[in-house]
Amino acid sequence: MTIKTKLNSKNPFLTLIMVLLFLTTTSELIAQERKDELKDFKIIIEKTDQGIKMKSTEGSAWSDLSFNLKNYQPQALDEYGMAELDNPSKNKDKNIADYLFKITKTKNGIELEGIVGTVWTELKFSLPKNKKQAINQFGMTSLN
Repeated sequence: MTIKTKLNSKNPFLTLIMVLLFLTTTSELIAQERKDELKDFKIIIEKTDQGIKMKSTEGSAWSDLSFNLKNYQPQALDEYGMAELDNPSKNKDKNIADYLFKITKTKNGIELEGIVGTVWTELKFSLPKNKKQAINQFGMTSLN
């Protein structure tokens, strides 16, 4: 007994299932490929009266950064420190992570916009003054 199925306009349900299966498989492969390209980094963020204090414990050329930042004023950061979005660093070191994101201090917390080297594209969290939160290429993580 042989079952033959033709993909034509007479069987739209089967055609739809095949297209959905293809799209699902393709998007999973692309997501996995992107995840494999990311390098580890870990940054501890502290909100202060004057701005932001940051400590990189992994994946950056810098170890400590501190800068004045008014509420709702974004600042770009990469693996080398403070950056400019329209002039990204061309120096790439294979021993450190390649990332670029914007950080914005808000009244109640921090907003991040991942541009390069992160799974997240947007990350928002509350952060009281003088408290800390760690982030990495996947999002929020533990301080330890």
